[in-house]
Amino acid sequence: MHAAIPYHALERYLARLSSTPQAGMRVWADAGGRAQGRYFNSTLTSAFQAIRHLGTGRIAGYEGFARSYSESDQGLCVWKLLDHAANDDESVELDRLCRMLHSINFFRQPEAAGGDLYLSVHARLLAAVDGNHGTAFRRMLELLGLPQHRIVLQLPVVPQHQGWLVKYVADNYRRNGFRVAVNVGDATQGLALLQCIRPEALKLDARTIVQERDAAKLLAECAQRGIGVIFKRVENMSMLAQFEPLAAHSGQALLAQGFLWDLPQASLAGNRSPATVVLPVPATSVAAGAA
Repeated sequence: MHAAIPYHALERYLARLSSTPQAGMRVWADAGGRAQGRYFNSTLTSAFQAIRHLGTGRIAGYEGFARSYSESDQGLCVWKLLDHAANDDESVELDRLCRMLHSINFFRQPEAAGGDLYLSVHARLLAAVDGNHGTAFRRMLELLGLPQHRIVLQLPVVPQHQGWLVKYVADNYRRNGFRVAVNVGDATQGLALLQCIRPEALKLDARTIVQERDAAKLLAECAQRGIGVIFKRVENMSMLAQFEPLAAHSGQALLAQGFLWDLPQASLAGNRSPATVVLPVPATSVAAGAA
């Protein structure tokens, strides 16, 4: 590592990884301190995409993604590994490995200071874990001395008839001290979900949500309940422009992420350049503060 990190247990752990031979190891660190992990014949590591405040471009946090290891930084997306894992036990094993790698690779970087880390929970994991969701991850964070309060676990889009499962898993994560974000497929699903779950944040697909009649109603409901809103997959200027009326009437600051600003990459420093593509700050969001 090129700069000291404030987490001493993590620093000691990375030092041990760097000084131990890789043969037979499940997790190790490369010469630059980036953690890697082995899943069957694949070598995995982390990439991060910034989540920004609409209106200012200021970074509020990052989402972690699993990538194949590459010395040139980005690597290839390997999310389909979870879809094709042979059984539930292997799915749980891969999910936990990815969360561990993302946590290490995020908090080891000085640029992580002050930002939140968003980590996805794969749909297959919702039913695969029959015990208390989040217990193993909480214990790992405690061992490494990492700040659990800065991690947000993202639950996937699920069919409406499985809403009870999302609620059950969200309650489990909260009992283990995690904040929860929930992905929704459309505004109607989002409004229905808010009747039974109160997540810290709702993630909406920018490609579809701006076309829906109930989008403004969903944003107003989130503002009233103090629930943050994140637009994901913002890919171009025309898509961004459609947010302007929603942002103006949202009643709170909105967050967004997408290729318009940032590509996922291993280094957080590469995401720190000022964002030049922004929307006007809604007047109501000044008092509301960050989502």
